[in-house]
Amino acid sequence: MTKNLTSLGKGEGGRVNSIEAGRYATKRLYEMGLNTGALIKIIKNDSGPVIISLNGNKVALGRGLAQKVILEV
Repeated sequence: MTKNLTSLGKGEGGRVNSIEAGRYATKRLYEMGLNTGALIKIIKNDSGPVIISLNGNKVALGRGLAQKVILEV
């Protein structure tokens, strides 16, 4: 089942399946480490930016970018 980052709750996670964004947003997300196959866990997703754990690092994503990241749950 696939979901975007904003539809997951705290503690949930998955593997990046795809990024549905334009060229510049996709490049920016890839440079942050959100490559296809990367494992992600949600740290905070209530209001404001979505904070995720990626390779042991915390990364904050705005809601607009977070909606474009599709995970395999």
